[in-house]
Amino acid sequence: MSIRYLDEQIAEQLLEIGAVALRPKDPFTWTSGLKSPIYCDNRLTISYPHVRDLIALGFSEKIRDLYPEAEVVAGIATGGIPHGAFVAQKLNLPMIYVRDKAKGHGKENVIEGAIKPGQKVVMIEDLFSTGGSSIKAANAVRDAGAEVLGIIAIFSYQFESAVANFMQAGFDYHSLSNYTAMIDVAVKLGRIQQEDVALLQSWRTSPESFGR
Repeated sequence: MSIRYLDEQIAEQLLEIGAVALRPKDPFTWTSGLKSPIYCDNRLTISYPHVRDLIALGFSEKIRDLYPEAEVVAGIATGGIPHGAFVAQKLNLPMIYVRDKAKGHGKENVIEGAIKPGQKVVMIEDLFSTGGSSIKAANAVRDAGAEVLGIIAIFSYQFESAVANFMQAGFDYHSLSNYTAMIDVAVKLGRIQQEDVALLQSWRTSPESFGR
């Protein structure tokens, strides 16, 4: 089954359930202090069966198309873990998940689940910002002797820094939806005005100077 305009479908669903909010004239403040016209919390998607199923279907199709040789699905903590499980179930593949840091007790694992050297792994993430956490998790899988075929996220802010970071780290990456599609859908749905588009686009290219 092929899904047309998946990026826009997912963007619309993220807006509808409140996983994404856009406030171009009253920006949010991130923990880092960065001003942002968008707030994204994809953890909300697990509470909506129709949304999480659309996402799982999108992930599954991406993997079949781009990485048909995949042997293991890896969820990246924490937002990627449930979606990794949904996708692994659909594809009938083993699943692992990767912590952001080693446990402080027991075997002090970073990777949970069975992974063997040489296995081909696809990583599942909920959101790409700069790509730092995704790259850290993928490096952990690589260090375990497995091959990371690629990393796929539900949504990407499309920062230029992420492009550079993934390229430098040597990981292929994709997202089901993205900031550009979100702006297009938000205009169509009347969530933002056409006059807001230029301001929103300026944030993606120069996030450090937004709101100053």
